[in-house]
Amino acid sequence: MSVLKSSAWMALGTILSRILGFLRAILLAAMIGVTTNAADAFGVANQLPNNVYVIIVGGVLNAVLVPQLVKSHRNDADGGKGYVDRLLTLAITVFAGITVVATVAAPVLVHLYTHNWNNNQLALATAFAYWCLPQLFFYGLYSVLGEVLNSRSAFGPFMWAPVLNNVVSLAGMAAFVILFGLDPAGFRGVENWSEAQISLLAGTATLGVASQALILFVSWKRIGLNFKFNFNWRGVGLRPAVKAATWTLAMVIVTQLAGLVQSAVASLPAASREQGQAGLGVASIAAASIAWLIFMLPHSVFTVSLATAYFTRLTTHAHEEATENFKTDLGEGLRLISMVSILAATLLMVLAYPAARVFVGEYPATIALGNVIIALMLGLLPFSLNFFLQKAFYALEDTKTPFYTTLVQASVFTASALLIAWLAPASQVVVWLSLATTFAALIQVTLAARTLKARIGAYAIGLWSSMFKFALAAIGAGLVGYGLLGLFGGAAQGSFALSTVLAAMIASAIVAVAVVAVFVILLKAFKAPEADALFGFLRASVQKLKGIARR
Repeated sequence: MSVLKSSAWMALGTILSRILGFLRAILLAAMIGVTTNAADAFGVANQLPNNVYVIIVGGVLNAVLVPQLVKSHRNDADGGKGYVDRLLTLAITVFAGITVVATVAAPVLVHLYTHNWNNNQLALATAFAYWCLPQLFFYGLYSVLGEVLNSRSAFGPFMWAPVLNNVVSLAGMAAFVILFGLDPAGFRGVENWSEAQISLLAGTATLGVASQALILFVSWKRIGLNFKFNFNWRGVGLRPAVKAATWTLAMVIVTQLAGLVQSAVASLPAASREQGQAGLGVASIAAASIAWLIFMLPHSVFTVSLATAYFTRLTTHAHEEATENFKTDLGEGLRLISMVSILAATLLMVLAYPAARVFVGEYPATIALGNVIIALMLGLLPFSLNFFLQKAFYALEDTKTPFYTTLVQASVFTASALLIAWLAPASQVVVWLSLATTFAALIQVTLAARTLKARIGAYAIGLWSSMFKFALAAIGAGLVGYGLLGLFGGAAQGSFALSTVLAAMIASAIVAVAVVAVFVILLKAFKAPEADALFGFLRASVQKLKGIARR
């Protein structure tokens, strides 16, 4: 139950952050559109710091730091404080240098992640990138500060800090709307953006990321941690972390090379739109980003929260060589993740078009975005399971196996993406890229599961039978949801469910309640024990909410 309570507290922070994130996406769509050239330019620029961060150290931090920090906290005479001070000093130094280099190289990076864009499109994306790339430093700082907190079982701050990021960004967007108005159809050409507009939109996005990182210093003080710069890096024990990080860094580079191909292929519709060969009904980079935001909602709220809470336990079990406890926790986590992923994928596939309508106003753009959402949701289950299995390998301090499984996944995806660029029409490029993501994730999770079983033995007893029950319950709940959505007109043009943003939200809420209720009822009928765990998770969430209200 302690894992569920920790997961519930993290999930609440993630839910609030995601709600605010959706508000940001909705407001951004009203400001600059979704299937417009300005939206694609900002989408590329705002994603660049994430891409560069992940390439350099993102996966290294997530994979390596928690096991090393747990060891330091348990074994060092000072409780790991010296290790933490030196680690954070090193991180700040490295992140600062990388950020300066990346910002200077903004034009080159924009060219790498786009294809066939004209000079005006590239100029706007580059101007946005100069303001966005400093986020790289603060993403790195946020990750290090958060991983130190996680290693001490203080999980909440890491998940709640993004709330502040969204609040700051929303404030900047509100100021933009007041000063410059809304332009969802993209009447403002990419060549007509002023310096004030660019700096306000992109600058406040960076300010939000900075606030997200710096607020974690407050949480450090609350658990008794005080940071002091320490540049004496020799003899402190960072070498094992660097050695373990080598394979993870290689894995991240492979992933980002595949992401580079994905971004370039996804940008092709934007080039077609500029040449007059496509309209608002063609999804490109901005639409793919919104679909990914929706895709990540259930993953972030539940899978990431659960995996973060379990990761410290798995690491402790591995350190103590308690293999049976390790396998028990791993199996429990996989079953819970499977249940929620199957439910969420079913629900969001049923509600794909009303969900898309919340972000875009034109019917062709709604259908285009909805198609991408459906294609992505097919891969939610393998994506989430693989995320958790990677945590298991990292807890075992095995960073080599995730590299090899990711290499296969990236190779499959890259080959598929190149075929899509060659064969698919512009209107279907992003949809087929989403299907390629699902296919590659299936291959990767299969390899990871078999490799882990060969290493530690059977660890997921009853997983297949549980997944079969989840699938049956999802089919029944999905049919009920689809039928209920049909009463609101379904995805037909002019239907109530797609008529306005408010109508889409009302229809979605009613359908969602019905789908979840039927799913839970069927699980109870199938006597699936995971239903009780779900209720436990919900009870823990309610208790946390009551605690917040009493404060």
